[in-house]
Amino acid sequence: MKTNHCKIVDCTIRDGGLVNNWDFSVDFVQQLYAGLNEAGVDYMEIGYKNSPKLLKGAEEAGPWRFLNDDFLRKVIPQKGNTKLSALVDVGRVDENDILPRSESMLDLIRVACYSKDVDKALALVQTFHDRGYETTLNIMALSNVMENELLEAFELIKESSVDVVYIVDSYGSLDHNDVKYLVEKFKTHLPNKRLGVHTHNNMQLAFSNTLVAAELGVELLDASVYGMGRAAGNCPTELLVAHLKGTKYNLRPVLGVLEQLMVPLREKEEWGYILPYMITGALDEHPRSAMALRSSAEKDNVVDFYDKLTTPEVNFDK
Repeated sequence: MKTNHCKIVDCTIRDGGLVNNWDFSVDFVQQLYAGLNEAGVDYMEIGYKNSPKLLKGAEEAGPWRFLNDDFLRKVIPQKGNTKLSALVDVGRVDENDILPRSESMLDLIRVACYSKDVDKALALVQTFHDRGYETTLNIMALSNVMENELLEAFELIKESSVDVVYIVDSYGSLDHNDVKYLVEKFKTHLPNKRLGVHTHNNMQLAFSNTLVAAELGVELLDASVYGMGRAAGNCPTELLVAHLKGTKYNLRPVLGVLEQLMVPLREKEEWGYILPYMITGALDEHPRSAMALRSSAEKDNVVDFYDKLTTPEVNFDK
């Protein structure tokens, strides 16, 4: 399997922050960055660059929810070879809060949106591109996007300045055939764009789906250490580092991060393959209902949960 073209984007702090409300200490993030840098990981997504004034609950969240450039300079005073990335959501970022790249610690800004907002996302991409950043467009919930919507989006994306377009398995419901189908479709309609993949582990397929994408030429591979991410989590960084052959990656520093940081954290916080998340993945649904179940007294009542989700007249609050 040829994987020399691949680059790993570690999302532990950004996606993992959805588990613990971004409550990572500065020391934790510094140790993680040092470990990833030593391991040769290409990018570390150090949080969101959304704007606190556009979101509720900003006061309670940790600083990685709304990255501040001065704060980042203190956190990573010496940047290594691992580049820094941040994610923004359409409608949640004020573009005036984004400095030019020459004045920022960030190298890559990724813009996440649903298919109906691709035009707005690409306007943001253009702004960030003009300010010197590498850019990606991450269309979420692809498993629920209608064919005609996707084709309309492709027309806009093809003419845009975006560097990388992501195939995102938001609900962890795709298998290798779905990934193959999507990669081929994206390649056909966007021959001038590089591709990325972001998988979730609801069906224990995050790693294998990522490898399928890599084998088909997808370049940016999202992952997180110990798979830490919302609900079922992501493709584990350590598995990619161990598996991508003939590359510069070094597993030992990632094992150090796992032992010192992630294993103790997993004892306090819950993420990963857990039955309610498997059920929402199997049904191609957002994991919010499973997350609500896991924080209730009925957290292990999986048969009842499945029945509720598959009975038409019962609706969880969306």
